[in-house]
Amino acid sequence: MASSSSGYFPPQIPDSSATSRSPPSISAFQDNSEDDDPVAIHTRDQGLLSDDPLATDDGEIVSFKRKQKQAPASRFLSAFSSNSTPSRQNTPSPRSGTPNVHTSQRTEGGDAETSNINAKDGGPLDWYAEGPGRRVGYDDMTGIDWIFEYTKERQRLRILYSSATGLIGGIQQALDASQIWIVLILTGLAAGIFAAAIDVASDWLGDVKTGYCAVGDDGGRFYLNKYFCCYGYDGFTQCRDWVPWSTALNITSAGGKWFIEYFFFILFSVVFGLSASILVKEYAPYAKHSGIPEIKTVLGGFVIRRFMGVWTLVIKSLGLCLAVASGMWLGKEGPLVHVACCCANLFMKLFGNINGNEARKREVLSAAAASGISVAFGSPIGGVLFSLEQLSYYFPDKTMWQSFVCAMTAAVTLQAFDPFRSGKLVLYQVTYSTGWHGFEMVPFALLGILGGVYGGLFIKMNMKVAEWKKSSKWLPGPVTQVGIVALLTALVNYPNFYMRAQSSELVFSLLAECSKVVDDQFGLCKTGAATASTIFLLVFAAILGFFLASITFGLQIPAGIILPSMAVGALMGRAVGIIMEIWVHNHPTFFPFATCDPDIPCVTPGTYAIIGAAAALGGVTRMTVSIVVIMFELTGALTYVLPIMIAVMFSKWVGDAFGKRGIYESWIHFNEYPFLDNSEETLIPDIPVSQIMTRIEDLVVLTATGHTIQSLTSVLATHPHRGFPVVSDPREAILLGYISRAELEYNLQSSTQAPRSLPPETETFFSHQPLADPRTTLDLRPWMDQTPLTLPSRSNLLLTANYFQKLGVRYVLFSDRGELQGLLTKKDVWYVLNGAEETRMFAQREGSSGIGLGLGLNTGLTREEGQGEQRGLLDRQGDSEDVTPISPMGNTPIL
Repeated sequence: MASSSSGYFPPQIPDSSATSRSPPSISAFQDNSEDDDPVAIHTRDQGLLSDDPLATDDGEIVSFKRKQKQAPASRFLSAFSSNSTPSRQNTPSPRSGTPNVHTSQRTEGGDAETSNINAKDGGPLDWYAEGPGRRVGYDDMTGIDWIFEYTKERQRLRILYSSATGLIGGIQQALDASQIWIVLILTGLAAGIFAAAIDVASDWLGDVKTGYCAVGDDGGRFYLNKYFCCYGYDGFTQCRDWVPWSTALNITSAGGKWFIEYFFFILFSVVFGLSASILVKEYAPYAKHSGIPEIKTVLGGFVIRRFMGVWTLVIKSLGLCLAVASGMWLGKEGPLVHVACCCANLFMKLFGNINGNEARKREVLSAAAASGISVAFGSPIGGVLFSLEQLSYYFPDKTMWQSFVCAMTAAVTLQAFDPFRSGKLVLYQVTYSTGWHGFEMVPFALLGILGGVYGGLFIKMNMKVAEWKKSSKWLPGPVTQVGIVALLTALVNYPNFYMRAQSSELVFSLLAECSKVVDDQFGLCKTGAATASTIFLLVFAAILGFFLASITFGLQIPAGIILPSMAVGALMGRAVGIIMEIWVHNHPTFFPFATCDPDIPCVTPGTYAIIGAAAALGGVTRMTVSIVVIMFELTGALTYVLPIMIAVMFSKWVGDAFGKRGIYESWIHFNEYPFLDNSEETLIPDIPVSQIMTRIEDLVVLTATGHTIQSLTSVLATHPHRGFPVVSDPREAILLGYISRAELEYNLQSSTQAPRSLPPETETFFSHQPLADPRTTLDLRPWMDQTPLTLPSRSNLLLTANYFQKLGVRYVLFSDRGELQGLLTKKDVWYVLNGAEETRMFAQREGSSGIGLGLGLNTGLTREEGQGEQRGLLDRQGDSEDVTPISPMGNTPIL
């Protein structure tokens, strides 16, 4: 927010009432973003004017006067009528686009009842002009005002429950309450349908790389994938309708078959990858990547337009099918969360009460995210916990219940479609019938450590690759990068037996228990498979997958990281399981193996794979509880919950040693989204906020009077800041409020157009002016935040950061005894906290003991005047003789 410009105080028009203020109003909240960002884009149309929280459908304003009690007979009669409404003020609606004028002018002969309604007890007659604020719509890439949004919703419900009485009123209230459940159920249905369609399409496209299903006597059709084309056979070798490309081209030699199939594998992989990238670039740029970092930022109160639009939903779904089929090391689990949120965003547009409130929209999006994980893993409870632990910024109890319903609906829908015709919600869903032994806790813990190391190294390498691509100007375009990575991946995947298949098929074969495997595609369960060569191939595939996933995650295609991490972890886990199997087989008399039964296999390598997958996923995402529940719902093995918990615990500890941020938080930081993590692990320096706030000398401050439409327009044209504090006068700078750029621009533009058509020299004011003519002046009080959150300038950064984190505010003003001292925005705090984290890590690497912020500041208790916090504001004048209160202008003592 810091600006190099000096304080802006225009010449004042002499007015005896310049500093007069009416009593504080009940509440006032201000719109639009908080940051003085010079690259802000103000491209809104005239239709973005939000509904006034106190306005009814007919344009009237609800009164805050207590309603008179009805007689018993009247209450009995009103039970059958819904027309009983409270008294309302006769004030023009803010929907009209023209700022409301004063209501302080009494009309001659006006009745006493109207006068009493329009005047707040003990306050001026234009109380509504200083009441709850009004706003225009939010700009793109700005933050929302959580307090305003929830206040608006409470006032809407107050109007609804006070006006809708009787039987019809009860029906209206029930319909209003049912809207959110309709959206949630529709979202769950849509998420299940999209997930089933993506599963079927991606499997078919992935199998096209190796051949096609010909029309034959066994019921083959071209639109069937390899599994359904050979449905009913014990193995693919017996299938007659599936035709490999070498057979289709009549290639008979072994070398020719290998070359032709390799060629088609590479060709289709590159074509699918390029097609997905071109679709994203040309039609929906927001469809790229996983989408979870952006969703997490949006749920934290950020506005990203078109991120959940129709085109994003369509291209994300199509691109996801193509990207998964290309064989690149990516997954569809994370992008399915984005798809589910897009569905919820579309259904919310059907109901204005939900779509018009940004806070309620984010509650629905939290539930939609749970449905995305539900269909991705077949884990409804895990989806709810994933949304709670990883995504949601604000997650009240009602949101958990809503998430549960949405996730359950999505899972039931996917189960009804049964895309794999196996009764499984996901392809790699497995079951275990054997238990584990005490000596296996050691390799389980080792897998947890390996998972943490993998997660820490993956995040560092992926971020290094992203920074290198961002800083290197000679690199080709994003579409060409996708083609190169797809070509490299296909060249590496095909020769390696374990990497040739789709990632979901690989994970299923690694997790499966050998006693239940029908078609051993990778030969992991055949006799003699537990050899050193198998271990080497598994470890080699895990290393190659690690590098390929590091360069793939972040390309301009829909791509998730959950499934690749599970695949790498499962490869490592299966290798460790085979090592343990060999050890037990060769040394059955070793004392730790005494608990093994003689006729039952002591070690099940598939269980090591599931624990390795959980550990790797925990190391990358830094999640804990939700991973355990997801893995439990995938396997249905309650006995393996404890080993999974131990592995995830070690993975979390080791991963945090590399850095506190998971992969999603790292991408949020890389993209510089102003997301303040609402967790206790955030490092907050112990410094006074006065050292980092933008002081009044560097602010562009507006005075209550003395401005005209022309002068305010000049201020907006000269300074790109997104908001301006309002003070009484330059000498005392008593804080009156804060007005955002969006509201100021809207009012100046609408007031100069019909029907008001005010000239540029029209006087404007931000305080009560009893003698002002409402027809020839512009009153900006209704659009100003007259009760902004304020703190003393001596406040600690910890307290200020909690304001931003817990309340979701966008700016905080600092005043001492009413005098404005400075301002701090959400982005300012974000820069400070991220700078503190980076400096702390740098100091640890360099062995330095001092911690700075990269802003020329030092942490520690370095308060203003070196006085610490022991000295209160009330002691400022009388405690020391050398402390003289000075005005914010810095040269005039306040007498």
